[in-house]
Amino acid sequence: MTAHRNLGFVAAAATLLAAAPLSAIFERWTWLIQAAIVVAVVAGAAALSRLVRAPLWGQVLAMLAGLTLALSWVFPGGTELLAFIPTPGTFVHFGELLSASMPDMRAYGVKVPDVDSLLFLTVLGVGAVAVLVDVLTVGLRRPALAGLPMLAIYSVPVAVYTDSVPATPFVVGACGYLWLLVTDNVDRVRRFGRRFTGEGRDVDIWEASPLAAAGRRLAVVGVALAVAVPLAVPGMTGGLLNTVGNGTGDGTGRPGHGGGPGRINLFAALSGQLNQTQVYEMVKVSTNEPTPFYLRIGVADELRGDGFHERVPTGRPANRNLPDPTERDGQGVERQRYRASVEVTKNLDMPYLPVYAEPVKTEDLSGSWLYDPNLQIFFSNRDNSRGKRYSFDYVRSTYSPSALRLAPSLPADDPVRRQQTNTPPAPAVEKLVGQLIKGKQNDYDKVRAIYDHFAVENGFTYSLATRPGTSGDDITDFLATKAGFCQQYAAAMAWLVRVAGIPARVALGFTNGSNSGGGTYVLTNKNLHAWTEVFFGGVGWVPFDPTPAAAVQGSVRSAWAPDSDAPEEVAPPTGNTNTPGGVDASAGPNGPDRLDKDADQGLSVGGGGPTRKSPTWPWWAAGALALLMLLTAPALRRSVLRRRRRARATVPAATTVAAIPGPRGGTRDIVVGVDADRVRADAHAAWDELLDTLVDFQVRVDRTETPRATAERLARETLTEDAGAATGVRLLGRAEERARYARDPLTGEELHPALRAVRGALAARVDRRTRIMAALLPPSVLLRWRIAVAERSARLVATGGEVRQRLLRWNPRRLMAGRPAR
Repeated sequence: MTAHRNLGFVAAAATLLAAAPLSAIFERWTWLIQAAIVVAVVAGAAALSRLVRAPLWGQVLAMLAGLTLALSWVFPGGTELLAFIPTPGTFVHFGELLSASMPDMRAYGVKVPDVDSLLFLTVLGVGAVAVLVDVLTVGLRRPALAGLPMLAIYSVPVAVYTDSVPATPFVVGACGYLWLLVTDNVDRVRRFGRRFTGEGRDVDIWEASPLAAAGRRLAVVGVALAVAVPLAVPGMTGGLLNTVGNGTGDGTGRPGHGGGPGRINLFAALSGQLNQTQVYEMVKVSTNEPTPFYLRIGVADELRGDGFHERVPTGRPANRNLPDPTERDGQGVERQRYRASVEVTKNLDMPYLPVYAEPVKTEDLSGSWLYDPNLQIFFSNRDNSRGKRYSFDYVRSTYSPSALRLAPSLPADDPVRRQQTNTPPAPAVEKLVGQLIKGKQNDYDKVRAIYDHFAVENGFTYSLATRPGTSGDDITDFLATKAGFCQQYAAAMAWLVRVAGIPARVALGFTNGSNSGGGTYVLTNKNLHAWTEVFFGGVGWVPFDPTPAAAVQGSVRSAWAPDSDAPEEVAPPTGNTNTPGGVDASAGPNGPDRLDKDADQGLSVGGGGPTRKSPTWPWWAAGALALLMLLTAPALRRSVLRRRRRARATVPAATTVAAIPGPRGGTRDIVVGVDADRVRADAHAAWDELLDTLVDFQVRVDRTETPRATAERLARETLTEDAGAATGVRLLGRAEERARYARDPLTGEELHPALRAVRGALAARVDRRTRIMAALLPPSVLLRWRIAVAERSARLVATGGEVRQRLLRWNPRRLMAGRPAR
């Protein structure tokens, strides 16, 4: 029983190692401490039950009892006896924790804090897996099956993690599983006693055979491939909610899109929903504002090397007094108060609420909803937006270009500037920004220069076919190809504005949908949108939408950010240029609002026009050609072999000719002898071709038969309806038999016509499928390749064993053990 107890504790340790991927879900390691306590109690209960020789069902009951006691101690409900003996109140507490775990899973995103309900669910799952692993490993002696419940643990972070699950926890779990298998194997060997070699030499228990060594190498290679292949294959490393919207989901909190504030990837909502063919309602909003701006959901203002991220929001309860933006009213900024009512459908499920910018009062919202005044968003750690109805008052701010030009630049030590202007290094982007803002004297002119750069006349187009992403490489590619959708436009402008030293961020939400009358707008998944917000000193965050207006449903433009692609109303003969959209004429005669777009070449490569992406059809053609070559390789190999053998079998006999003097002074040729080696080679080639033909047409081949016996069997059983083929196969058998055993091989017979007759008769008796397979994927070639691979593998294993034996002979311990005692 000692071996079983050791195996049980190894099973418990392997379960904890298999739970290592759960570290990607939680912020802290509390779950691991609690899981270790529970698994240790379960392993101890199993060991005690085996000590008293309890049957398997008794061991299971003991482990379940230990699991219940451990959970009662780790997650007390306050009614336990002696702090760990459960009572009915304890199970009621467990039920409450399980009930609370479902909404908590929807409300929180990875990495989640230490929430009792989620911790209880995790520890309960790990404990249940520990029971299953112990039963399979020790009770049923099927440790290989124990990998299934271990794999169930690993599937949890794969399903809910926002990014690709790190490889290290997977390696740790795989090592635990291999440790379990090795321990079980050693225990099985020890049960048979001591090991000896064929020569009677005692072998240590850890001295493996060459086959076992090969098995260990294969296991190591398998684990390495399991880790390396997902990292190398494109598309296998992107998580469902990865950091810059490379996820493939819709980002709206549907299955696989849960998570708490700051971890919901709103970029995924764009890349997923905008590409959906189905159109469905998400929000219905009513407002008394004549022309409202966009409805906001979230903000991505944290820029790292892999792109923009949503920062974790913090704030105050939304049902209390909110900041009033009218208190910072400045010259040139008009603010008007409006009221709106929002109805969220079941298709939008996330811990954010859609709201217009700068809300000042809310109604019908519970205390679980918070407001972040910096991000200007509503969020919750406990609730979600699905089916919510609420009303709020908000302030709509409009700005004049002249007021924005007068806005002072933020000092270098301003916290907003320090936080919202940092950018990863991107030399191409920095070079472009330097060209765009050259000669601009204020922040607004710099922003407008960047904003107008994304005009259609500069080659920019709207396309949903581009790969989503906001990293430095993605932005550089977008500025080069000049094709993308709102995610790329908004992120690119925010990045360029930050490089210019001006705070900027990306806002995400809805454009104006269809107006059903009475100021009510119906917003669908096609209205999801992203735009840029720029911070001006003394003014605040000002929206700019660089995406081409004609490509966006419900697009809104303003005086300070007009439609750069709209035709100009007036073309005066002087240098004074009117800006579109009614921009204030105080821009001056030099027209700072009108940029010199003809000189703007962006990052186009190889010319002044817009750069297009390289076509993908050559790669598809190359892949199809490679696949075709791979599929035709067996047929080509078979054709080469047949042609080579036919060239030999065509010659009826090989003779040696000599010239001797003839009568009347002439010469004549006489046959001196037959080239026996060549005749035998011809006979062997013809016979090999016959055997391959039999394999191709699925005719039984018995390698133990003599050639004559094989030929007679074929003539008697297979070729009974074709006398010419029967005669031909007998000729081939007789030629091969003479070539093998006779002193003189068979000469004077043509083997190629005999081969052709036999092949035609065999092809006539089989079905069409067999003939097609014999032509395209000849079984004879595949069989030769399989045999060759098996032989090489066997030689490799044998060589490895020989090397190992030689190394063992030079083991210093053996040399010292062989010395005579002094």
